[in-house]
Amino acid sequence: MVVLTELELLSGSSSSSSTPDHIHRYDVFLSFRGADTRNRFTAHLYKSLVDASYDTFLDDEEIETGQPLKPELESAIQSSRASVIVLSKNYASSTWCLDELVLILQQQKKFNQYVIPIFYDVEPTHVRKQQNSFGEAIAKHKKRMDEETDVEKRCEWAQKIESWRMALTEVAGLKGKDAKDKNGARASGFVRTSASWSLELT
Repeated sequence: MVVLTELELLSGSSSSSSTPDHIHRYDVFLSFRGADTRNRFTAHLYKSLVDASYDTFLDDEEIETGQPLKPELESAIQSSRASVIVLSKNYASSTWCLDELVLILQQQKKFNQYVIPIFYDVEPTHVRKQQNSFGEAIAKHKKRMDEETDVEKRCEWAQKIESWRMALTEVAGLKGKDAKDKNGARASGFVRTSASWSLELT
């Protein structure tokens, strides 16, 4: 299975997908939940992209739930031609991942950034409807909002949760790829195909 064949379209749309002052530092930004995939699927995916000479951004730090998105992550997303979102079971438990997702979709709308979701051991419908682990994660975020005593912060939480839900629904509707991990075998085979991805980004 070739995952990013669709990105060949970038070769014909690169001139129209950015404005003169919108500079691309990276070919691909990887959005993922470190606890789920950092040392397995995402690590192989990143290596395959780098080996194929694609400038790829991967955050080296574990994400702390509830903290504002780091400026360097915002900058990396805004300066990437494409984003690959690895939607795993605990992706929505991280507020940073959800903030990344919202910003990525904003970049898609404003600058035609190419976005491809990878559904890693999750069903697209669970992402779209916030069911199973995605529903549980949103429920925990709502609980934190309800426990907030500061009215202004509580309103901020409400706005964020609404934007996260809308983003999850939207990304689940994009054309993406499924990746199942059966003792690592299928995941490894899935990642190996990335070495042959045709990304014409120059």
